[in-house]
Amino acid sequence: MKRKKKFETGIVLPLKEGFSKDDFGAVSVWVSEYLKLTTTKKNIVFCRKSQNNKNYLTTNVNPIIVNEKYYTNQNYIRKINDVLIKKKINNVEIHNRPEYAIYLIDNNPNININLIFHNDPNDIRFSDTNYYKNKLLENCKKIVFVSKWVKKKFFENLNNNHKNNTEIIYNFINPLKKFPKKTNLIIFSGKLNKSKGFDIFANAITKILDKYKNWSAIVFGDEPREKFNINHDRLSINNWIDHKELLKYYAKSSISIVNPTWNEPFGRTAMESASRGCAVITSRSGGLSETFKNNIVLKENNSKKLFEEVSKLIENKEYLKKIQLTNFKNVIHTPRTSVKKLDALRKDINLSNKTPNHKYRILHIGNFGLKVNHRLFNISISRKISNGLIRNGHDVINFDYRINSNKFLEKNYIDKQIFDILRNYNPDLILFGHNNILDRSTLLTVKEKFKCKTAIWYEDHVIKGDPNFKNNLNLLEKNHDLIDNYFITTSSDIIKTKINKNKIYYMPIPVDPNLEFDKFYEYNKSKDLFFALSHGVNYGKLKKNAYDIRTQFIDELISQSNTNFETSFDFNFLGLYDEQPKWNFDFLNQIKLSKTALNLSRGGPNKYASSNRIALLMGNGILPFIHEDVRFQDFFDNDEIITYKNSYDLLVKLDKIKTDEQKIKKRSIKAKKSYFNYFENTIVTDFIIHKIFNSKSKYKYIWSK
Repeated sequence: MKRKKKFETGIVLPLKEGFSKDDFGAVSVWVSEYLKLTTTKKNIVFCRKSQNNKNYLTTNVNPIIVNEKYYTNQNYIRKINDVLIKKKINNVEIHNRPEYAIYLIDNNPNININLIFHNDPNDIRFSDTNYYKNKLLENCKKIVFVSKWVKKKFFENLNNNHKNNTEIIYNFINPLKKFPKKTNLIIFSGKLNKSKGFDIFANAITKILDKYKNWSAIVFGDEPREKFNINHDRLSINNWIDHKELLKYYAKSSISIVNPTWNEPFGRTAMESASRGCAVITSRSGGLSETFKNNIVLKENNSKKLFEEVSKLIENKEYLKKIQLTNFKNVIHTPRTSVKKLDALRKDINLSNKTPNHKYRILHIGNFGLKVNHRLFNISISRKISNGLIRNGHDVINFDYRINSNKFLEKNYIDKQIFDILRNYNPDLILFGHNNILDRSTLLTVKEKFKCKTAIWYEDHVIKGDPNFKNNLNLLEKNHDLIDNYFITTSSDIIKTKINKNKIYYMPIPVDPNLEFDKFYEYNKSKDLFFALSHGVNYGKLKKNAYDIRTQFIDELISQSNTNFETSFDFNFLGLYDEQPKWNFDFLNQIKLSKTALNLSRGGPNKYASSNRIALLMGNGILPFIHEDVRFQDFFDNDEIITYKNSYDLLVKLDKIKTDEQKIKKRSIKAKKSYFNYFENTIVTDFIIHKIFNSKSKYKYIWSK
């Protein structure tokens, strides 16, 4: 008995795609070319059944018969879903049809969906409104765009321009090793309609062929809905041919015309013909400029300008040859990058299937500001983490251990309180926020009786440099065998501890849209640089005879600004020189006065270690100075942060930028957007849950491999 094949990924093509050798579109080419090169083999393609039983582009095809006159797309995906369930296929790649993705989201919720957009999402049903876009972002494993332009169109009506489960994967082409032999041939391929610019080509080509007697032209494509009356004895108009044969025609053609009048989402024809050494004439259109290093673009997309550009090439053979060689030698979209990304897409899905993505009950034991009457509400990581967990669909109970710690005369008061909560709530997770407060006996009972996970997040330095680092590390190492995971705001690879390194993860300082809500770049500025220091945020004011090593850096900064620079600097420093620290909105109002801010952490610059105020600064839109040893350049580019080596280097860079307010504003805006795109509390808390429960992740975490 022949054993049935087991498939892991179903690739769903649009209903209109035939996926056969003489009935194919750009999506079919994408899929067939990928399947030739992929290292993942358990794939099956779903497409419309060919009426003439034509040869399909690959093996492992499941053709779908759709005879219904109405709701054909819905019937198509319904039949595919039946096959997916029957064959137990849990991973699906849908091409250019968000309608299919929405159907599966509603009718097969356990399936993992990758959605690939080949066209403007705003022109496709079920991605043409913000409601559907957000639903797709929330429920798809990954949304892929074939160009930056297509991605931009998807996000243009949303409040942001990126989500971590979105990615750009370009079409690709295998370059030739040797420049092909060229003939005096002009080629046009694609839909023969006005959107593709065929009417412009038709009006120009007969004049070109009349003038240049030793040149010919060839056309491949069709469009039954539009007809053009065009004839010439050296012009050949043909229907679609096999893709391999079409590439051969590109190879022997000298000039390729790709002049759409609509916004081309990518432009595979331009990429392919350029890779075969054609001089390609294009129009200004959508993502067309991303296909190759374009060198001939019609200033006006009309037959007159097209005639002029073709004539220049024909009459100047050296110019023609130069353009051809430039295109041939500079193929920018080769298979390696795109195939690797597509393979990773499938592997990520398969790995995430091991455990379902549950919603959890979480007891969060942290400092929620009750003891200080919420003076620290806008820098409270406890608050941001709880908010992020709730937004991700989890249920959270907050327990403020600081206010309960006043019951010091009553032994194990907090442990008893926690026990009562556990009995009533039975959480899946106890999350300790910047503390490890329970006794060992309590933790043992928690693990044995309630079977819940335990984890700690911690924001202070735990490496040499901070005067309290040993106490901080001792706090974490207490009962480390009973703690499942640690999330620390310092890179885990530089921490020396007896805690199992496999349990320690770096956690960035999160931002919250309810807390980092302002746009500091919109305010008038009177100061050049802001910095705030406090002797313990809970204490709230300067301590007598207290010393912080960061004061030494500020002293150097002021001294060097006075002696080594001709220009003056306007500093705004709080918590130093008898200038009391400020909090909440008073604190925000001080930052608004400054063009830039210094993020200087206690304990010196260490990899990824940062004051929790970095979220407040960047999240509200202010350009920060960060020491290069903190390595935030691993996450942000030069337009989003300014790195410095020492106090003098900081002043040099500040002096260079402080008068360019437009540049500062532009970079501050980008800093805010990027920080939210990478470190919003929904993303950070999804990472925490993903690591603790090995659950399906909704986002790509740029800080974690």
